[in-house]
Parts: sequence; C-alpha cells; structure tokens
Amino acid sequence: MQHCLLKTWDTESNYSANIKAEIEEYMGHYCWKCGQYLANEKFSGKGHARHICKKCMAEERAHRRQILKEKRERGEIPELKLKPVSQEVIDYVENEIIPRYAAFDKAHQESHVRMVIEQSIKLAEHNPAMNSDMVYIIAAFHDLGLVNGRENHHKDSRTILKADEFVKSHFTRKQIVTMGRAVEDHRASNQKKPRNGYGMIVAEADRFIEADTIIRRTIQYGLANYPKLDKAGHYQRTIEHLNEKYGPKGYLKIWIPWSDNARNLRKLHVLLTDKKKLEEIFNRIFDEEKE
Repeated sequence: MQHCLLKTWDTESNYSANIKAEIEEYMGHYCWKCGQYLANEKFSGKGHARHICKKCMAEERAHRRQILKEKRERGEIPELKLKPVSQEVIDYVENEIIPRYAAFDKAHQESHVRMVIEQSIKLAEHNPAMNSDMVYIIAAFHDLGLVNGRENHHKDSRTILKADEFVKSHFTRKQIVTMGRAVEDHRASNQKKPRNGYGMIVAEADRFIEADTIIRRTIQYGLANYPKLDKAGHYQRTIEHLNEKYGPKGYLKIWIPWSDNARNLRKLHVLLTDKKKLEEIFNRIFDEEKE
C-alpha cells in the first residue's frame, strides 16, 4: 500500500514539475519582486537562484547603497578609507622597479607606470577592503614583462612578480597568486573579464582614456617600432590603431562602468568622427615627439 502511495506521489510531483517547466518555457521565469514573467536573459545567475530579475536586483543594490550613504552621513557608520600604502613597498618600487621601465619604448616608460599606479590607487579608494600594498605592487609590475618583448609581456610580468624576493617575503602565497592573475589579466586585448577585483583595477588604470595621452603613446610606439614610416604613414597607422582599439567596434573592454574611462571613451568616439580636429591633434603631438 505504501509503495503504491509513493508511486502515486512521484507521478504527481513529476506531473507538476513538467507543467511548471512548460509554463516557464512559454511565459518565462517569474520575478517575485516585480511579479512579472520574464525571458531567461533578464535574470543573472544569482537572480535565478533568488527569483529576482536583473532590473529588480539593480534597484535592490541601489537601495542598499542609499541606506548606507544616509547612515554614513548621519554618523551611524564610520567612513571607511583605503589603508595607506606602506613606505617599505613605496621605497622598493621607487628604487628597484620603476627604474626598469627606462629600458622600454617611450609609450611604456616611467610616466606610464606612474600613471597606472596613481590611477590604480584612485580606483581602489572606492573599495576600502582592498589591500593597498597589493594594488601598488600589481600596478608597478604590470609591464615588466616587456623586457622579453611585447607579445607575451602580460604572462612574463606575472612570472617576474612571482619570482621577486621582496614580493615573496612580504605577501602570502595566496596573495601572490591573486596579484599574478591580476598582472596577467591587465592586457587591453584580453577579451575575458579579469579573474579578480585587483585585475579589474589595474586593467582599468592601464586603459586610462584621454585623447592626447592615447594619441601620444600611439605615436611614440610607432616611432620606436616603425622608423621607416613617414609622417603620413604614422598618421594612417595611428588612425587605424585608434579605431581598432578604441572605436565603437574596438576590442577594448571597460571593466569598471562607473570609472572615468567609460565617459571618456564616449568622448573619444566623437573625436574619431572629426577628421579635421583629429589631424590637428596628431600633427601637434607628432611634431613635439620628433623634436
């Protein structure tokens, strides 16, 4: 008798599950917050688990941020700040790491690594839980692999970081793994999302989007690596590079949507349609670099 009841229950459960699956396939998934049946792509992985659509999840996060902001303004929650970078790390980078960039092309010398360090710390300030020493070291090491050439410099930079005696003596094995992945994932042509938050920060910092800076670095790289090109050739190469990397269909990815890069990239898209202004900027910077 018990066996028969169990069999009947299983049959009814399977029937109900099949009916539910058919309803969801026809109507979509149900969001319990907005009370709508929506298509599968309207839900994220976590949203599926909680039965909340992406829009409602975003509203929920915004609401939580607003509550925290109001509590901080009322003094109910202390303002969290990024811990300052230790002087020991700063001294080591200044004395042992930054000088190595002098051997690279003008687009990847001291001014570039200092900019990436500065931007990395600025981005990390939005997440005080970040380890500022790790952020600083990652930014400092991110292009050291250029010593072996450009093609695999991101992987070589990771190898250099992992082998560094100062790094091994000041960070845990787990931290070094995290930093190594961040360094390897920084490359602009990387189409995959960085594997951790530190990687997103250094990748975003390395992409620092400002028209004059980008055009100057493109010209510097061209002069160093294509010396036989005349001015017209360098202009053509610069325009092709800008469109290929930064254009509306370019391969560059913005990993932190609230960063200055997102807004500046839209401005650059407009500039790329203004050939006259673009040529004026190119001529000015090219002449400066040739002096």
